[in-house]
Amino acid sequence: MQMLINCLLVGAGGALGSIARYLLTLVAPLPLGQDGAPGLRWIPEQATLFPFMTLFINIAGSFAIGAIMGTCVRSGALPDEAVLFLKVGVCGGFTTFSTFSLETMQLLQTGHPALAIAYAAISAIACVAAAFAGHSLGCALQLR
Repeated sequence: MQMLINCLLVGAGGALGSIARYLLTLVAPLPLGQDGAPGLRWIPEQATLFPFMTLFINIAGSFAIGAIMGTCVRSGALPDEAVLFLKVGVCGGFTTFSTFSLETMQLLQTGHPALAIAYAAISAIACVAAAFAGHSLGCALQLR
């Protein structure tokens, strides 16, 4: 019975994470807004060459999973089921290595090798750094 409950928790968290990721991919950063300032706008699909939102999503998800591990798991602040829902479900559904891989491949295929290399390097470094930052923050909050 516990396995079924765990599967439902992961599935529900994954649904929430996936929906959040989808909604965020509808936002594209613009170099200049109408008033000349940088901004964001809602667009029907990705209209930028560089996959900013996937990068943001993966960094934010890495930070979140680090914070969950630093706060909840070490201190027992949340029950194991809640951690499973957040860590495996929400964070797993929210972040996406497959989209990162596809976007890197597409940048290479469309003749943008420098952007592909930059994207891959920034993603790897920033996501690991974000996981460390989230974990550090979570541990610091746990001590209070």
